[in-house]
Amino acid sequence: MKKILLLPILLSISASLFAKADFQSKTVRYQLDGTTFESTIVYSKDGDSSKPGILMVPNWMGPTEGSLQKAAKVASDKYIVMMVDMYGVQTRPSNGQEAGAAAGAVRADRDLMRARSAKALSVFKSEAKELGLNANKVAAIGFCFGGGTVLELGRSGAELDAIVSFHGDLLSPTLAEDAASTQAKVLVLHGADDPYVPQSDVETFVKTMQGTNVDWQLVQYSDTVHSFTNPEANSDGARYNAISSQRAFAAMEALLAEAWR
Repeated sequence: MKKILLLPILLSISASLFAKADFQSKTVRYQLDGTTFESTIVYSKDGDSSKPGILMVPNWMGPTEGSLQKAAKVASDKYIVMMVDMYGVQTRPSNGQEAGAAAGAVRADRDLMRARSAKALSVFKSEAKELGLNANKVAAIGFCFGGGTVLELGRSGAELDAIVSFHGDLLSPTLAEDAASTQAKVLVLHGADDPYVPQSDVETFVKTMQGTNVDWQLVQYSDTVHSFTNPEANSDGARYNAISSQRAFAAMEALLAEAWR
């Protein structure tokens, strides 16, 4: 696959970020059941020559410049990150209505969700080897729709060291049946006032996980609603919260450090 500098793709990333690391990207195209997907691996030549990997599923807008920017920030010079395309190249939402329809179609078919995320994980491990990926150290993180997706991937029994859900969906049609199949350490980062993932969902998730042997954590942030890590979110139910976002990413780093110690 062609490897290119993230500039000019990521013109909006601050100059200071690029000054710290020589960021590059690798675009990977692959097919599953007749649908073509295009995901992007973000990495730096700085840091160790062998790095852990993070599969990152973005929010319901899918692959966007903002999500690619977030992937680069997560990667820093420590990780290799792949921003996942869960919709296919023919589906690129341009507004909330289109995003809701695209995400809703995937949520409604959990077998499809698992198959697409598992394929992405397989492609990531294969395509990132030449970039220095340590395939024995791989985690998955996701935001909103992506958070629910990586939790679902975990319930499929995927071989991952850690899963981190940022303001993600917590429920699944088969939650009670297969929550125990999760092999990864699980960290759920949740806004305590999230109207889209209410406390009733949190309670169901907690009760279900208590009946398993999964290593899991759930952190709730006060005065915090949905999409709290997204600087562009600015509505009553979905709003950026700088303090909660900072704490959430710190919690992610702590879990990854523990998993890969």
